[in-house]
Amino acid sequence: MRLLYVLASYLLFAVLFPVLSLHRKTRHGLRQRLGFYAPGELPPRGPGPTFWMHGASAGDLLALSPMFGPLRARFPGCRIVLSTMTNSGYMMGKGRLAKQVDGVVYAPYDLWGATRRAVRAIQPELLVLEYTEIWPNLIRAARRAGGRVALTNGRFSPAHQGKYRLLFSLIGNPLRDMDLFLMRGEDEAERVLGLGAPGERVFVTGNTKFDALASADPVQESQEDEALRGALGLKEGERVWIAGSTHEGEEEHLLEVYRRLLEAHPDLRLVIAPRYIERAGRVVALAREAELSVGLRSKGNEEGGRVVVLDTIGELSRAYRLATLVFVGGSFTKRGGQNILEPAGQGKPVLFGPHMENFRDSVQVLVGRGGLQVKDAEQLYRVMSELLAKPETVTSLGELARGTVRQISGASQRNVEHMARALTP
Repeated sequence: MRLLYVLASYLLFAVLFPVLSLHRKTRHGLRQRLGFYAPGELPPRGPGPTFWMHGASAGDLLALSPMFGPLRARFPGCRIVLSTMTNSGYMMGKGRLAKQVDGVVYAPYDLWGATRRAVRAIQPELLVLEYTEIWPNLIRAARRAGGRVALTNGRFSPAHQGKYRLLFSLIGNPLRDMDLFLMRGEDEAERVLGLGAPGERVFVTGNTKFDALASADPVQESQEDEALRGALGLKEGERVWIAGSTHEGEEEHLLEVYRRLLEAHPDLRLVIAPRYIERAGRVVALAREAELSVGLRSKGNEEGGRVVVLDTIGELSRAYRLATLVFVGGSFTKRGGQNILEPAGQGKPVLFGPHMENFRDSVQVLVGRGGLQVKDAEQLYRVMSELLAKPETVTSLGELARGTVRQISGASQRNVEHMARALTP
């Protein structure tokens, strides 16, 4: 059955390679994706173990980041190598996370040869996979080389359970080759057990992304806030509405809501951060069609626009700190939502639409505790109008959101303790 997957992966790769080579998310790093590394691309080994930590995209790497500190405290001299599949993830690793890790590479394609070359080069004592990143060839390569394999923030969609079972029955169950399943919640643990994970290896530890939101350095934050405020062309004391991680089909509605809000709140500024910065030009065009002045963060909002498009990577979390109110996108479309706990952790009331299928756990945590779900743009307008008229309510909701995030932190330390036990002979 394993041979079937090996052959199928090469066949599928041959079919998809033209798309992978041209797609904006995956067209860079071909050599590393095939498991080849030039001199200096990988850090030298240290006296401690090597942790290869993989997250598919930028957001996944941020969810892994709260474990870096506890790992270094628990394993002095350890080496942390990040891998990612997307260009935005690679830029995040090389930029915002560079000082916290020892190396950043593109993840190998899940091909028999590429994964074995990558494992031989990186030599991980522990391969840490994020969410649902189950790559059978990579898992097998790490195990055959003597490494351990862990899944963190584990989640398996209930809608796809049947598909997982069918796939695993055809190719051999890769979950049996894994040493640790560190799941986000009891329901996720039940699902992974139902897929064949050994019960003694499954633990509920929570979600590390909560830890990333609870930690902060006030001095550093203040300096970053002022720099970003200037780059966005915002003035001290201005009220700011930030629409984060927006998708195609959402900005038109948000801009119309903003136009209506300006009638009663002419001092309000709008910052839109599209989920994919390649869409920045499209958002600018939409703002102009709505007869709103608009500027780009990358150009320092030289136009002095009422609307600013955040067209840079890795600054959205910082931008949330400047907000009065936040709307998180992907929720007025059927993309399944985006991270609503990030702005909540910054002490901001968070509004979001009806489509939050990928973040149900976050919705359960936040609704009624600083999070406000609206059904459409009309309700968004009404709720925002009420909040902008009651600044004391905005403040109290923000503090409630921040406190909620702090109460659910601690998964990173729990994960590291389980990893330590897995590495003990």
